Formats: sequence, structure tokens, C-alpha cells
Amino acid sequence: MNTFYRTLVLLCAFPFALIAQKKGYWQQQVNYKMEVQFDVKSYKYKGNLSLTYENNSGDTLRTLYFHLYPNAFQPGSEMDQRLQQIADPDRRMVNKLKNEEGKTINKSRIADLKPNEIGYLHLSSISQDGQELAGKEAGTIYELPLKNPLLPNKSTSVQLQFDGQLPIQIRRSGRNNKESVALSMAQWYPKLCEFDEQGWHADPYIAREFFGVWGNFDVSITLDKNYLVGGTGVLQNPQEIGFGYEKPGAKVVQKVKDGNLTWHFKAEKVHDFTWAADPTFLHDVYPGPNNVSLHFIYKNNPTLKDIWKKVQPLTATIMAFYNEHVGPYPYPQYSIIQGGDGGMEYAMCTLILGEGDLNGLTGLIAHEMGHSWFQQVLASNESKNPWMDEGFTTYIEDWVMNEMADKKTENPFKGSYDNYRFLAKSGKEQPLSTHGDRYDENRSYSIASYSKGAVFLAQLNYLIGDEFTQQTIKRFYKDFAFKHPTPNDLKRTAERVSGALLDSYLVDWTQTTNTIDYAIKTISPTDSGSTLVLERIGRTAMPIDLEITLQDGTVHYFYIPLRDMHFNKAKPKGYADWNVATDWPWAQSVYTLSLPWKPAEIKRAVIDPKEGIADVNLENNQLK
Repeated sequence: MNTFYRTLVLLCAFPFALIAQKKGYWQQQVNYKMEVQFDVKSYKYKGNLSLTYENNSGDTLRTLYFHLYPNAFQPGSEMDQRLQQIADPDRRMVNKLKNEEGKTINKSRIADLKPNEIGYLHLSSISQDGQELAGKEAGTIYELPLKNPLLPNKSTSVQLQFDGQLPIQIRRSGRNNKESVALSMAQWYPKLCEFDEQGWHADPYIAREFFGVWGNFDVSITLDKNYLVGGTGVLQNPQEIGFGYEKPGAKVVQKVKDGNLTWHFKAEKVHDFTWAADPTFLHDVYPGPNNVSLHFIYKNNPTLKDIWKKVQPLTATIMAFYNEHVGPYPYPQYSIIQGGDGGMEYAMCTLILGEGDLNGLTGLIAHEMGHSWFQQVLASNESKNPWMDEGFTTYIEDWVMNEMADKKTENPFKGSYDNYRFLAKSGKEQPLSTHGDRYDENRSYSIASYSKGAVFLAQLNYLIGDEFTQQTIKRFYKDFAFKHPTPNDLKRTAERVSGALLDSYLVDWTQTTNTIDYAIKTISPTDSGSTLVLERIGRTAMPIDLEITLQDGTVHYFYIPLRDMHFNKAKPKGYADWNVATDWPWAQSVYTLSLPWKPAEIKRAVIDPKEGIADVNLENNQLK
């Protein structure tokens, strides 16, 4: 039994928990076989694609939809138009120019692409089970009506040919980027759109993320023999290729034909396939945890080589941390490839910027590799719920980087909390349930998806405690690996682990822009001590951790449960005592707590002393 299937058995060790959470769950399956010829001089490529598609739904499918992502990189495309409309376009995708009045304006780089610089992907010679078909290209989507409708629990085979051109690199996919990487082949092939219980997800490619069908890939790529290729999958013919892929001591006999080599990759249980190639790439292999081989592919640049060597053991440490705190990485290898456009996650690999210092490269790898858990294995719909992959990956990235730091901080997620507060006060916040392409501004999207998404998990620590939160993350991974989990699936996992009811938290935090704001109003003497009055100003309710410091220096902690949760949190680590008070109903905006000390005996009272909740106004959280 190979490594992949050993891990798959481990991940499926809790089948009854999965059945309980997703009774009646189904998902589609697609298997791709592609043969691609790439001309490195013209940047054009041709391919033959044969796929088998299994319809595991209860619906009869009469049309299939394919993504044609390269068509976005053409003047007049929806991506081009979006760049011209949005207030703060991605600066990587625009040129700054001066207008007649001398003001700086943003000009879409796509708008100026020449015919030999654009991207395109066209389909031809399409057939279904041997019968010819004809469809319609609609921007970045291809509509393919079927002659034979695909019935429930049946499969069909589709064969087609495709012609593509790799554009000048503007975003993610492209050629000759600013770091001089020749080919970054992301979203390059006809990719079947996902169909699930919500229907077809045939979103046009405008700006954001992706969603795909689980399947297996068998891909052969033929191109110039001098180009080293790295990407998704495991190379099947290393002895014919060389470039360090063959086992030590193995004899390499390259099968060169017409100056080209054919690279044959296979990948199982993935929902995308990406590769990159360059004639100056170097290739290192470093042993990762659990017998996973880590591949590092980067430009032969003397100033980069030392940093790329130093980052290799750090990458292994990061993967080991994720294995421990999320779940085991299920594939036999992972590749970090210099791709030259920020960083982007793909199946079994990432394309990242290769330049910069060691700390920056380490953080970038920590984030992009973290997506191997949150989105590549836990394949949430990152177009509709980008916070589930970007936010959760930001959470584990901040966590591991703090653990690896020489000087650790008490709250490694403070940056995400601060970013969220800035957005909440800006007046430009939109709910996390906003589709990734529908945000009014890029900054609002980024802070919401990355920072507010990270705070969702960090705040879960506050709501149910560290131990239950870590158990939730691990069980979520076990129950939903190789599936398409939703926000509700995570919430239900946390509820099953902790016993807390968390629906109000999920709704308020992800479907509204309600804020958290608590204040200490007054402290008044009574015959037996004093009365402390708290007020909920924001609409989102939270349980309250309250710290009371006396004049003699002793510290006491009170916990006010939130009635909606029907849950009492265990005493957090480092707290001297833990006094559980009467619960606080949501509709009750003012709460009175009786204390056994006179006001003169109390030095300070603080709501949430460890700042575990994203209260938008910290100034009213304490009373001296």
C-alpha cells in the first residue's frame, strides 16, 4: 500500500462521524488524461484531453461547463473591465499613468496586450462517448450541451482538443515574469466546473480564487529538453528526465525527440493541476516528515541560492507542525516553485516569489503550504467563502511562525485582530459571506478574507477554549478531508467537540457586519461589597472573561457565560481562579455582577484581559 493510500485510510478512520455530519453527502468525480505539446518560442500549446466524469448526484445533467481561465487575459474581458471599475485595483495588474490634468490613474495591463501577448484557450473536436458535440465559448466559460444526458450515478467520457497561448504574466499564470521565470502554468487547461448540492459553479474568472472537482490526473507535457519542470503530481519517468528527479545512482537515459522531452506526471485525489518550467531552474530534494519529499525549484541565481538552501529545513519544520496540529499531509511529495507572482496555492505545490530575505520566504512558504490543508484537502469553495481557506491558513501561518520565532508573543493573531478593527471602523466592511468577486474594494476583500477569517478561529479559542479548538481543527480535517466542507460543517464540528451551541457566532461573524463592543459602566457600593455594571453596545454577543485586580495585588477571574451558547468554558491556563456567574441573555443589554469587595478595595476591572475577542473599542473595556 503506497503512502497516499496509507494516509487515506488514516483520514477515513472516523467514518461514522462523517456519516453523522453529512448524511446523504455526495460529490462528483473526474479523471483527466492529457497530452500537451508546448512551444517555448511562441508560448503556444496544444493538447488532447480525455476525461471520465461520474455523476454522483440525484440530478440528470444535460450540459457540462468548463473553465477557460486564460481567456481572462484579453482586452475587454471581464477581468480587464473589473480592473477599470474597482477603486483600488491590484497594483500588479495595472500601470500607473498621468492623465491630461496630471493626475495619476490606473490603467489595466490587460487592456494593452497585443495579440501575441494575450492568453487564450479554445476547444475543438469535442465528442461524448464517441458522438460529436458542439458547444459555446462564453468568455472564460465553455457551455457544452450533451447529446446523451448524464443520468444520476452514471458516468460519461468526453474527448476534446485544445489550443492555448500563455499570456504575459499579469496575475498567477503567465510567461517571463518580473523574476524571469519562463513559464508559470496555472489554470491553463480546460477545467471542468464543479457541480454540487448548490448546482453548477460556473463562475467567470474575474479576480479571485477557484473551486474544482475531485479527481485523478495523468498528464504528459512535451517541451524543450533544456527546461526543468515542476508541479502537481509525481513524475513517472524520472530516468528519462534527469534534472535530479531520478534516485541517487540511477542511470539517466534521456528520450529526446525533436529536441523535446516528455514529462509524465500522475496525481491522485486532487482538484487542480499546475506546473512551471524554466531552463535555468535548480532542483533540490529535502526529506520532509512522514517520508514526504520536499522539492525546491528555483532560478539559478547566486544571490538566491543560499536563502533557498536555508529555507529547506524550516519548510520541513513547518510541515511537521501542520501535521501535528491539523492532520497528516496525505501526498508523497510537495514542491515549492519559484513562480514570480506573490504566492498561490496549488495541488501538491505552490508558485511563489523567489526573491527576498529568509524570513519573508519562510513566511510565504508557511502560508502557501498551509493551503495544502485548508483548500487543497479541505476543499471549501474559496470563491464563495474565501475566508475559510485564506483566513484559516493565515491562522496556522501566524501560529507556526510564532512557535518558530526566537521571541514569542502572547497573542500571535494580534495583527489579524488589528486589521479587522480597522476594517470594521472604516465603513467599508462587507459580510464574509460576500462572494470573493463581489467586494467593492480589494482592501476590504483582503482584510475580511485573511484577517477576519483568521480571527474566526482565534476567537473560537476564546469561546470554547484552546483544547476544544485544537480538537475541532483536527476532527474537521479527519471528517472532511477530500471533500467540500462548508462554514456550517466547521461550526457543527466545533459543537460536537465542545457541546457549545455556536450558531449565533457563525451567523453574526460571517453573514453580517455586526460588531463586538462591551463596556464597564459603573461600580457601586453595596452592603456586602459592590455591584459592577457591564453593557453590551455592539450587536454581536460574547461570553465575558472579567479580571478583577485588588489593591493588595491579588487577581480574580469571573466568567459570564452567554446564554445562547448553553456552555460553560473551562478555566483558561494561567488564571488563578474561575468564578462562573449567571449567564447573560443576548436581548439584555446591561448586566449586573455582584462582587464581594468594596469599590475602594478594587484597583482595576478589565473585560477580556487577554484580548481574545475582537472588541472594536478597547478603551471602554476597563475601569480603574
